[in-house]
Amino acid sequence: MNARREISIAVVLSAAGAGLALFAATRTWWVEVVPRPAPLPATRTPHDGGGLLPALALVGLAGAGALVATKGRARRWLGVLLLLNGAGVATSGALGLADATGWPLACVAGGVLLAAGGALAVVRGGGWPSLGTRYERAPVVTSDWDALDRGEDPTLR
Repeated sequence: MNARREISIAVVLSAAGAGLALFAATRTWWVEVVPRPAPLPATRTPHDGGGLLPALALVGLAGAGALVATKGRARRWLGVLLLLNGAGVATSGALGLADATGWPLACVAGGVLLAAGGALAVVRGGGWPSLGTRYERAPVVTSDWDALDRGEDPTLR
């Protein structure tokens, strides 16, 4: 498998996992029903996977985009962060698995996908291509005209 395909797979895995976790974290996981005295109806309060989970998913989305912008050792460290972030998303989702809905399970799946993208970046990310040399500083080339402007004689070099 070539390097461009590997980085594409890592970015798609990470973005899909983080997106799935973010979507599932904003859905209703369980409904708290508090009975009240008759003739008042019971109060129903929906609860989602809020708290830390949406923030972790957003960090995962940002990290998926950053995989493209980094290179070498920085990309591998980013892969470690994505791997740990995916583990945190999966753990947060697993804490809600006792609930009746399937959204916590979707968060666990999203965390596993995010961690897989991070693991791929850790193992193979060092050799992946970066954005390109057009974003790096060009080497300074001095010409004979520049030497004359500085008062130097270019024929003496």
